Amino acid sequence: MNLQSTKLLFRLIVKTKCLQQQRERKLSSSQTLSNIPEAVDDFLRNFLRRAGLTRTLSRFEVEWYGSALRRLTDTLNTVATAAPGVYFIPDALTHRRLLQSELEAVRAETELLREEVLGAGASLVRIQRERDFHRLQHRRVSEDKRRLTEDFKQLKKHLQSYDPVLRQLEEKYQTAVRQKMLLSFHRERLQSTTDPTPAQVKEERRKEKPPAKTTARLKDSEFPPCSGLPRAYLEQMNSHKSFASFSLACSIRAHQQPISCIDLHPRKLILVSASDDSTWRLWVLPEEREKMLLTGEGHSDWLSGCSFHPDGSKLATTSGDMTVRLWDFSRGYCVLMLSGHAQPTWACSFHSCGHFLASCSADRTAKLWDLNSQRCRLTLRQHTASVNSVCFLPSSNLLLTCSADKTIALWDARLGVCTTTFLGHYHPCNHAAFSSATSMVASCDSSGIVNTWDMRKPTSPMAAGDTGPLSANQVAFNHSGKMLAVASSDGLVKLVEVDSGSVSSLEGHRDSVQSVTFDHKGETVISAGSDGRVNIWS
Repeated sequence: MNLQSTKLLFRLIVKTKCLQQQRERKLSSSQTLSNIPEAVDDFLRNFLRRAGLTRTLSRFEVEWYGSALRRLTDTLNTVATAAPGVYFIPDALTHRRLLQSELEAVRAETELLREEVLGAGASLVRIQRERDFHRLQHRRVSEDKRRLTEDFKQLKKHLQSYDPVLRQLEEKYQTAVRQKMLLSFHRERLQSTTDPTPAQVKEERRKEKPPAKTTARLKDSEFPPCSGLPRAYLEQMNSHKSFASFSLACSIRAHQQPISCIDLHPRKLILVSASDDSTWRLWVLPEEREKMLLTGEGHSDWLSGCSFHPDGSKLATTSGDMTVRLWDFSRGYCVLMLSGHAQPTWACSFHSCGHFLASCSADRTAKLWDLNSQRCRLTLRQHTASVNSVCFLPSSNLLLTCSADKTIALWDARLGVCTTTFLGHYHPCNHAAFSSATSMVASCDSSGIVNTWDMRKPTSPMAAGDTGPLSANQVAFNHSGKMLAVASSDGLVKLVEVDSGSVSSLEGHRDSVQSVTFDHKGETVISAGSDGRVNIWS
């Protein structure tokens, strides 16, 4: 048998097999196959074996398992490489089973998607309900805001209607304070008179009664003549002790907020501290334990400076509320408020006679107040920037000011004339102090430079010391004039030996040091800073 006859026989057999399968499918279309159908190659082998075609069978097996199998393998590899996951299915039953498994996977995925869609629908309904709730809340809040805004505007108008009444009450209060001070003054004069005659008593009583409708001004004070310091005081100042190291002896938590200034009582070991919390406190400083005596409240803003009256019975304070207040310790409240500065006041100083008070402000002026007539006697205008410190020279009518315009000025308080201007700083000056023992002036600026000046040679400083690089906030002489204490923004208290220029540091503050002073003997340094503490070094 040749190859052509074999191919014809193979086609006939395949056609016969197909017709037989169609007939069987028609006969049992409603029945399920119980056995797997016979494969095509097995059918051909069985057919050739029954017909006795041995050579044809052997030739078929050779070709089937040879070239035909290789072609089938190449085809499968090509299909698998071109489309991964696609394979040749040899029979319909295996293909059906694969399709059945894919259908079950698709049904499972469909069920999962259905559950996710149902969950998303429930979430959407919940989000829509929350959206409606928040919309309702937003409308309510908007309505409340509108109503509160209207109420606020009405209250603001109502408050503005009280301004004229408040101004009238303030004027009445100031008038009452002045009348009370006048009556107190006359009462003290009456009590100080020994064995007054009935006519004198009657006259004093008549003077005590203020006229019903009078606007007479109280009498101005007179400047005392310049006088030298007491001899005992000069001897005490000239007794200079050797430069020694100081150590921290005591630390007081005076305020919760930063302390801007401290001052020592003229005769007693009593310290006053002024703070950003708008209050001042009076402290007794014995060696064993500190004690707070008194506190004062009345300023509406932070306190910037404080100064004791020469007799120690009163205190003057300056504040960010642009006022200067006078406090009487025996009465425990403010007895006089001085208004006139246009910007915050920085510092104040009493004249040695006690009748005059000088103050300085950020409005570039210094003012001289007469405490008896309760008015501003002079306004000193020369500085071109904020006046940061003011100080009366002891037992004289000279006033020392320093300014952010990098200059220090010496004034004649009787005439309001600047007699000397000290030039030499290259940065804004923060503070200036005077030494009665050596007639020297010390000043410090925002870069930490400390200059000492001879009052007779104001053109250039005698010596300069560098305590920087941070700002030097305040400087103070000891009574001998040989030592300077400098309050520095780096948290240190710097001690400067005037003659040698040597500098030592005292550590103890946790923040910037704002104020420093010596005690009456010059053996103790007292400092205060932004950490709210007062440190005592001895």
